[in-house]
Amino acid sequence: MTIPLSKHRILINGVEQSFHVAGRGPFCLVHSGGPGFHWSYMRMPQLEQMMTMVYIEPVGTGNSGALPDGDYSMPRYAYYAHQVAQHLGAQNPYFLGHSHGGFVGLQYALDYPKELGGLILYSSAPCMGPELGMEQVRQIELYAERWTDRSEAQEAKRAWMDLITGAAQDRESTLTVLQRLLPAFFGDYWNLPQEAEEWKAAIDFSVDPNRKPYTWDVRNLLDTVRIPTLILVGEYDFNCGPRWAAELAEKIPGSQLYTFKQGGHMNHVETPREFSQVVSDFVQLHPCD
Repeated sequence: MTIPLSKHRILINGVEQSFHVAGRGPFCLVHSGGPGFHWSYMRMPQLEQMMTMVYIEPVGTGNSGALPDGDYSMPRYAYYAHQVAQHLGAQNPYFLGHSHGGFVGLQYALDYPKELGGLILYSSAPCMGPELGMEQVRQIELYAERWTDRSEAQEAKRAWMDLITGAAQDRESTLTVLQRLLPAFFGDYWNLPQEAEEWKAAIDFSVDPNRKPYTWDVRNLLDTVRIPTLILVGEYDFNCGPRWAAELAEKIPGSQLYTFKQGGHMNHVETPREFSQVVSDFVQLHPCD
């Protein structure tokens, strides 16, 4: 049964913040990745059966407003997500952040240490900068080597290089590159569930062109995260893969690591039942107060 989705817009310091709500049960803030991917790729109907999912459109993306100063630092993203939680009256919500959204989730846990019931870091990492970029290039090479007989895989590798060298300068060209890159986001792009076709067609991306360059690294602070934390990663995730998940699990006290065997960067699409079950088990083990 699909649960109806409600759309919301609020003003935070004069900036429009858009978000969407569906589900029942404890609140779970959902933060998409990129930055720039539109929220809808993260919709998870199965989790809506057990949690009230709050799909945030990050500032500078989609229908949310742009920050006047272009300073899209992780604390700013975390601040806007926290304001959404306060507006909803969400007490100790869960935070599910994908990729860059996981960076935001970590920052949220650091900035508001007593205000989350649980943190779910999904295909994420504890840093954003040259080191992450070099690992991504190494992993996209390995991805292409795994699928030498697939032309789409070789094209995905070229698309990633185009993306990181700035070949895409506007929304339309970025979307074209992302469609070429899509196969690399999955462990096995050629055996996806039928529902993934609709998901692929709906992918959208936009980011404030005035966004300033920004690096971020909280590895020396991970041992201060004291809330229940679930770390999810695909075995073949080229973007934020097992190297980073292992470091997160090692340094965040009491955290739980789950690896999707032969999975990629989008396990909620590739293996949705398994994904939902793992998150459900975590929520039941760590109910919100």
